[in-house]
Amino acid sequence: MSAELIEGARVILDDRIETASVRIENGVITGIDVASDGAQVVPGRGRFLAPALVDIHGDAFERQIMPRPGVIVPTRIAMLETDRQLAANGISTAYHALSLSWEPGLRSVEVGWQVVAALEALQGRLTTDNRIQLRWETFYPEAEPLIAHVLSGHDRPALAFNDHTTAAVLHPAIALHDRPFDHVPDYPVADLTSDAFLAKMSERAKRSKIAPADYVALLTDVWSRRAEVQGWIERIAGLARSSGAPMLSHDDSQIETRTFYRDMGARVAEFPMHERVFHAARDAGDPIVLGAPNAMRGGSHLGSPGAAEMIARGLCDILASDYYYPAMLGAMARLQADEVAPLPSLWKLVSFNPALAMGLRDRGRIAPGLRADLVLLDWPDGETPSTLRTWVSGRGGYSALV
Repeated sequence: MSAELIEGARVILDDRIETASVRIENGVITGIDVASDGAQVVPGRGRFLAPALVDIHGDAFERQIMPRPGVIVPTRIAMLETDRQLAANGISTAYHALSLSWEPGLRSVEVGWQVVAALEALQGRLTTDNRIQLRWETFYPEAEPLIAHVLSGHDRPALAFNDHTTAAVLHPAIALHDRPFDHVPDYPVADLTSDAFLAKMSERAKRSKIAPADYVALLTDVWSRRAEVQGWIERIAGLARSSGAPMLSHDDSQIETRTFYRDMGARVAEFPMHERVFHAARDAGDPIVLGAPNAMRGGSHLGSPGAAEMIARGLCDILASDYYYPAMLGAMARLQADEVAPLPSLWKLVSFNPALAMGLRDRGRIAPGLRADLVLLDWPDGETPSTLRTWVSGRGGYSALV
């Protein structure tokens, strides 16, 4: 792999922005403001050079698999296209939030196996570091063989505990962000036989490619297994601990919920839904993840706490793409324009902090000896940054340079 020198860019370092040249060779950053020593020069003047983005929760790949409701395309084509989108948005490391649910269709274990097989088959052709977040629905132990398979692989995945089942059956009088701990005995349940509940489930049924009445019947059957769920969680958490995979809990609304999953080994709080959970996670020293679309748009579409406010208050450590890959760069532009924090601090939300949370200590910063995961940006004042080139371990993952 030939050496390159990105010359004269505005380099986003740990605590400052400095006009400098960065040399890379054999996939590694070999120096800052050192001699070119025969390296090919890449013009960087007037541009920003930053650590490439690390996305620990992104499910936009689902739109490549199902571009229209009910329309499934070949998985390898979908994941190749996803890989190109990641690189074009400056993302060098991506954890695909792969839902493993009792729902048929897009978020089924069957589709999960297809995605895993596609990523394994395409490994030599993908430009970014594609990894998996096992987004496991806790009411579905049938996903265990797939979870065990992924956990045994050489690319260390992550495991996220999701419980959309209790959220789905929640009584409508209680706001989603105020729902009780998932395992309380007297959990407030909606009338699953009502027309209102049937209507509420219609969109989920469409995604699952079944009739709403059939979806409600399936959900009712799944809900009847609730007494067994804690045992399933303990078993799957044990598998993740044995493999050393980082764990996250998703959409926690109560301190009790965060504590429960933290005791299982889930040391990352993903998309907390209430301020009390943010404080509990911060007090415990757990990284807190919010969605970059929340920060880019100026608020959550679900009514959860605003990312910008939480960043300013020191209650958010990581921004993930969630459902839209361009949102990570878009969030940087919005947060910088709103002067939420200095840019070097903001950039850690999408590079160093997520890498550290996933145990990837070889990336996320620009420093000699680290992986050459870099993004060169065209970023005029007051505008949204545009990716000119992305390097993944020194390889050209994407280029729009002329």
